[in-house]
Order: sequence, then structure tokens, then C-alpha cells
Amino acid sequence: MSDILIAVVLIVVILAIAYYLVKKLAVLVLNAVLGLIFLFVLNTLQVMTWMGRPDLGYSLVTLLICGIGGLPGVLVLVLLNIIGITV
Repeated sequence: MSDILIAVVLIVVILAIAYYLVKKLAVLVLNAVLGLIFLFVLNTLQVMTWMGRPDLGYSLVTLLICGIGGLPGVLVLVLLNIIGITV
């Protein structure tokens, strides 16, 4: 009887951990996709040229920052571009 109880508790714990990890991973993936979409929209609408700056472009570093950082990463790239630091 105790073996079954231990097995059920372990299954519940494993499922809880898996649910937590999938939930966090979904948020990270969504943030990365939104960051890349926002970068594409910024470059398509040429928002940076409205401020007298060149577009951000699609270099490997820019895409990695947007993919890993998401929307805050795009904001950092825009602010760096505004003050004159290009990546």
C-alpha cells in the first residue's frame, strides 16, 4: 500500500514540476517571438529614420539580442541606436 502511495506522490510532484517548466518556457518563447516581430515592424515602418537614425538591421548579434531579450532587448537596441551606439 505504501509503495502505491509513494508512486502517486512522485507522479504528482513530477507533473507539477513539468507544468511549471512548460509554463515558464511558454512565456520565454512568447517574449522572444514578440521581440523579433517588434524588430521586424520597427525596420519595416522605418521608425528609426523618423528620429534621424539608420534602421537596426538584421545582424546575428541583433537577432540574438532580440531573441533572448525579447521586447526589453529591442528596447535596449533602440536606446543604444538613439545615443549613437550601433550593434
